[in-house]
Order: sequence, then C-alpha cells, then structure tokens
Amino acid sequence: MDYRVGLLGRIAVLVATQVLLGISITDDWGVFLISLLLLLFLGQLILLIKYSESSFKKVRLFLDNIKKNQYNQVYPVKFDGSETDDLHIEFNAILAKLKEDQAEKESNYQYFRSVFKHLSIGLITFGEQGDIQILNTAAKRMLAIEEIHHIKEIEGINKELHLAIQNLRTGGSELIKIPHPDGIMQFSVYVIELLMRGERFKLVSLQNIQSELEEKEMEAWQNLVNILTHEIMNSIAPISSLAGTLKEDVEQKMIQHKNLPISELEDFLMGIRTIEKRSEGLISFVSDFRNLAHVPLPKFESISISQLFEQLQTLLHQQLESNGITLQKQLQPKDLILFGDQNQIEQVLINLIQNAIHALEEAQEKSIYLQAYIDEAGKIILEVRDTGKGIEEEALNKIFIPFFTTKKKGAGIGLSLSKQIMRRHKGNIQVRSILGEGTTFKLIFNG
Repeated sequence: MDYRVGLLGRIAVLVATQVLLGISITDDWGVFLISLLLLLFLGQLILLIKYSESSFKKVRLFLDNIKKNQYNQVYPVKFDGSETDDLHIEFNAILAKLKEDQAEKESNYQYFRSVFKHLSIGLITFGEQGDIQILNTAAKRMLAIEEIHHIKEIEGINKELHLAIQNLRTGGSELIKIPHPDGIMQFSVYVIELLMRGERFKLVSLQNIQSELEEKEMEAWQNLVNILTHEIMNSIAPISSLAGTLKEDVEQKMIQHKNLPISELEDFLMGIRTIEKRSEGLISFVSDFRNLAHVPLPKFESISISQLFEQLQTLLHQQLESNGITLQKQLQPKDLILFGDQNQIEQVLINLIQNAIHALEEAQEKSIYLQAYIDEAGKIILEVRDTGKGIEEEALNKIFIPFFTTKKKGAGIGLSLSKQIMRRHKGNIQVRSILGEGTTFKLIFNG
C-alpha cells in the first residue's frame, strides 16, 4: 500500500512539473525558468525510474533466490513504516515458509530413504544412463557386494540377473538363481519403470524366495511321508499281528500234538517268525520316516554353547578317538548363550558331526572344527567343518531332500530332519563344500 502511495505521489509531482513546464513555454517565462523546470522534470523522472527499479531489483533478487533454493537471505527491517520495510517483511515471511517446507521435504526424503535402505527386500534404482541412484542394504547383502555405481557392474555378478533387469518392463518378473557365499539363492526379480521430473528410471526389487520354496518342498515331502507311512502301517500292522497269532497257534499244536512231524512244523514256525520279524523291522523303519513329518515344537530355554560343546565332545569322545579324529572347538565370545531347544540342537549337531566322521574315513588330515560366533548381522552361527573329501556339486543340491543319501548305509532323513528343526527355531542350515578340502555346515539363528 505504502509503495503505491509513494509511486502515485512521485507521478503526481512529475505531472505537475510537466504542466508547469508547458505553461512556462507557452507564456514565455524566460529561458532560466524554463531550463530550471526542465531540469526539475528530468530529475523527477530519473528518481521515479530509480524508485521503480529499486523495487523491481529486490523482487528479481528475491525470485532468483527462490529459483536457486537459497532461503537463508534475510532482508533488513528498520520498522520505520516505509514501503521498503513492508516489502522486506513479506519477503522474509515467504522465505521462512519456503525454508520450513524445504526442511520438511528433506526430512521426509531422508525418512523414506532410510526406510528404503532398511527394507528386507533388495531394491535398486537407476536412470536411463544406467547410473545407480539407490542400492539398499538388503540388495548389497543378497548380491554379496559392498557398492556398485553402474547397473552394468551386475553383469560381473550374474549375467542372467543383468539381462533380466535390462529386458524386463513394468510389471515384469522373473525367477533367477544366484550363487552366494551362504549357498544358492533363488530371487524373484520385479521391475517397475517410473517417470519423475521428465527423467525415466527403473526400480528393481529382489526378493529371496529360497526359504519359501524350501518350506513348500518340505511340506510336500511331509504330506508324502504321511500318506506312505499311513498306508504302509495299515498293511504291515495286521500282517505282524497275524504272524504273531499263527506262531502261537503252531507252538501250541507242537506241544499238544507231539506225534506231528516236528521238522515240518518247525519250517512253518521259522517262516512265521521271519514274517513277524521282518514286519516289526518295517514298522520300525516307517516310524523313523514318520519322525520327519512330526518334528515337535521346540521347548525354548537358554543354552550355554560352551557347555553344549563340552557335552558333545564327551558324548562322541570314544568314536572320535577310535577313528583318529581331533575335535577343535572355537567360541567367540566364550559365554555365548543361545535361546532354543537344547535336545533338538544337540541332535542336529550330533548328526552333522557323525556325517563329518563318515567324510573323514579316507582323509589324510582328520580334523573336525566346531565353532560358534556372532556375525555382522547379529545372528548366532554354529559351524561344523571337516577336512574330508567334500561333496560333489550335484549331490550338494540334494542333500536336504528326504531319503537322499551319499552313504552306503543310511536312510537319508538326518539332514532333512536337521533342516526341519532349524526351521522350527526360525533359523536356517546352509552348506558349503570344496572337493578334496572339506565341508562346512552352518546353523544360523536370528539372535
């Protein structure tokens, strides 16, 4: 308001001077007065232009600061009631509001960036030129990398994954298997193409579905085992019962009819006993498989890893010594505590050590290393490592499948049962093996 009053006042004075100048020329007031009025007119015109330009210059500077996102400029206020003061007060209020909005926007950006980085799903974003904008922690862990700056670098990690990322369009997905230091991982790769501020970029999500696939696979095996054991038990139980009844009848007749041909009755009795014994063996055999489908829920308690290792060494001492095997224990920290079912965890470790003993039968160096530590992610890790012959890659992919075994004698349910126990503990079991060097089984507990 004050600016308009000042501007109108200056224009009014300028117009009045112009009128006087016109009158002076018309009435011939003399050269001196006309010259004086002319100079006064020009002076007032120059002041009016400067007055207008000074305000416009401040507005231009104000707009330039906004364009450059520079909101720290403070315009001086003298509180003298001038139009300049009013203009500066408005400028400062607008800049303060913009600065507040910028801070809120930055805060929101950092919040979502932090959420983005700590999601359990791997996320990668990159622009049209392939420069990676964001690579979250889960993606780094899944790809076993520290940092990459261009999407082409993924080709060095896995060519199939790189092709999927490049070729997939919005809504497209693909299943990719990737070798990882902790074993094979199966990823579901999903791609979305986005447009922001005129620039196109891709958002790639990587989800490790290996555990879900294994869960479904184990569930399918359990269903199969349930069906098989049910049908087999239904058939064997009456056979075993009938064999027992027949055996008792024959024994009674042998006592009551001593004149019957003993050799013939003994042949019958031997056959019946064989049927009964074999039926009982099959029932016991099927009962072992039934355990695979009925792993009990763990009874959680605090387990001293140090005491657990000592118990295992005492339990297996004679077997280790008779095979010339040394057992070396490492524990970091020494007082490491695990929350789980001690009997079940002990069962898993015994099974793994037994497998290690079997793997060392023909080895020159016969050592088993039993380790426990906390990894970078805060997970408790128990490891059983041997210096045996190792496991071939083809067999390595099958060792957790029920009934699969590389031993001459074995039912093939030990590792499957171990995997089930680890799943009951919300953990996992992984294996890494090098032919001629040995095998490492890793039990992973989520702290």
